[in-house]
Amino acid sequence: MLLPAKAEVARHLEQYRAWERLLLVAPADHVVRRNFENTGYTLCVLMGKRCAREAVDAAEHYLRDEAPAALSSMTVARGARGSQLSQEPQGRGAGRAVGRRP
Repeated sequence: MLLPAKAEVARHLEQYRAWERLLLVAPADHVVRRNFENTGYTLCVLMGKRCAREAVDAAEHYLRDEAPAALSSMTVARGARGSQLSQEPQGRGAGRAVGRRP
């Protein structure tokens, strides 16, 4: 999976946090709510997540030079039966790889 530029993620995360603070101050303001939701959606798209909370967590991990857990532990392997998602062992003694169909 291609990851976005860290500067771009940082910029959108900063915008998300700013709109979040404004929403806490004015929860009934529809413009603030719409902008907050739009920035959350943008983070979801950038980080490949389905909800804004997960996207924010993934962005924070990514900016700390840690790959998000779902990205670092999964690889795509192609076999005779098509593509297959396989879990890579994490560290010594983690056991063998586990395969799953998407």
